Amino acid sequence: MRTTLQTRLISLLVLFSLFLISAFTTIQLNNQIQRARESDIYQARQEALVLHDKLKALFSNYDEKTSKSAVIDEVKNIFRSVLEGKAVETISLLDRDGYPVVLEGNLQLFFEDSKDFIREVTSADAKSRWVKPFVDKNHKLMNLFINFENPSGYILKLTFSLADTQKALSAVYIPVMITVLIVIAGSIILGLLLSWALISPIKILNVATKDVANGNLDLKVHINTKDELEELSDTFNFMTVELKKMKARAENANPLTKLPGNIVIHDEVDKRLAKGEKFVLLYCDLDHFKAFNDKYGVHKGDEAIMLTADVFKEAIVKEGRSDDFIGHEGGDDFLLLTVPERFERIANHIIKEFDKKIRDLYSEEDLKRGYIEAKGRESDSILKFPIMTISMAGVGNVKMDINSYAQLTNIAADVKKAAKKIAGSKFLMDRRGRDMGHDARNSRA
Repeated sequence: MRTTLQTRLISLLVLFSLFLISAFTTIQLNNQIQRARESDIYQARQEALVLHDKLKALFSNYDEKTSKSAVIDEVKNIFRSVLEGKAVETISLLDRDGYPVVLEGNLQLFFEDSKDFIREVTSADAKSRWVKPFVDKNHKLMNLFINFENPSGYILKLTFSLADTQKALSAVYIPVMITVLIVIAGSIILGLLLSWALISPIKILNVATKDVANGNLDLKVHINTKDELEELSDTFNFMTVELKKMKARAENANPLTKLPGNIVIHDEVDKRLAKGEKFVLLYCDLDHFKAFNDKYGVHKGDEAIMLTADVFKEAIVKEGRSDDFIGHEGGDDFLLLTVPERFERIANHIIKEFDKKIRDLYSEEDLKRGYIEAKGRESDSILKFPIMTISMAGVGNVKMDINSYAQLTNIAADVKKAAKKIAGSKFLMDRRGRDMGHDARNSRA
C-alpha cells in the first residue's frame, strides 16, 4: 500500500518522540528507584537500631532464672508494634542455628529466603558484626539482621520491601501518560507544519515535471523559501532551458550521424566569437563521393558518411580536447572547431585514418584497379573515379579578425575549393593563418 510523504514524516516524528520519552522515562525510573531504595535502606537501619536498643534492654537481664515464655511474649509485643508501621514485612527472632523462635508478619517471605539467609548470618564474618543488610537478587527485598552479644545468642531478622519498577511506574504513570499525549500531539502538529513547508513545493515541482514531460518547456517554477527547495526550483528552471536547447539541437541534428546541424554550428561559432576565443575551423567534404554513391548505392554512401563522422570523433578523442566541436552541415560536408595548438594534429589524424578505413567500403576488384567506373556529373558517359579522398580547409582567427559565422564559412569555402583541386587527401590552411606557423601548403597523409 502506497503511503504519502506526509504520513511517513508524521509517523517518524511520533516514533522518534516515543523513543525519547521511553529512554527518558527509563532513566528517570532507574534514578528514582535507586534513590528510593537508598532511602528505604537508611530508614530500615534506623528502625533496626531502635529495635536493637529495645531488645538489648530486654535481654540485658536475661539469665537462667528468667522465664523464657515471658521473654518471648514480650518480644512478640515489640514485634507487633513494629509491624503496625507497615515498613517491616517480616520480623523474626532466630536461635544460634538460625531457626525462628519468634516469627511475625509475612511468613511466606521468610521461608522463601530463609536458607540463604541462615548461611549468611551464621558465617564467621556475619557473627563479627551486630548489624548487616542482605538484598535479594531481584532487589525487591532487604533482610537486616542484628547479632546480639548476650547469653541467649538470639539473632534478630527483619525483612523490608524495597522500591521496585512497578511501584515507581505506578507513581509516575499519570505524568508519563500526559507527557506522551502532549508529545504525540506536538509531533503531529510539527509534522503537519513541516509537510506544509516541504511537501507543498514538492507537489508544485511534481506537477511542473509532468507538464515538462508533456512538452511544455517554457514552464517556469517560482518557489520562494530561501533554502534548498528554492535552489531546486532554480535548477528545475535551468533544466527546462537546457532541455529546450537540447530539443532544438536534436531537431536540427543530422538524422544519419546525429551530429549538430547548421543552426547549432552557427550558435557554436557565434558563442566562441562572443567570448573572444581563439580557434581554428576545419571545413571538409569528400572527393568523388557522388560517384561512389552512384556505383555502390545509398546504403554504402551512408556508411561512408558514418565512417567520416567516426574518424572525426576519434580525432577529437586522441588529438583534441573535450570542448572541441564537430558539426555536420549535411551530405559529405563536415566542420570541426578546435584550438590553434591542436588543429594540425587533428587534421593529419583525420586524413590518415580516413584514407586507411575508406578502403574497407570498396570491392577487391575496384581496389586493385585503383578506381571505379561511374557516370560523370555533367554527362551520361562512364568515367573513372579514384578511391575516395578527403579535402580539408583551415581558417583561424589568431591574427585575422573574424566577425561572423558567414565571414568564417565564406573564407573556408574558398580555401576548400582550392584544396579540392589538389589530388588525393589534403589539408590546406588559409594563407592568412600562416601566423600560426603554417603557410598555405598541401598536407598529405
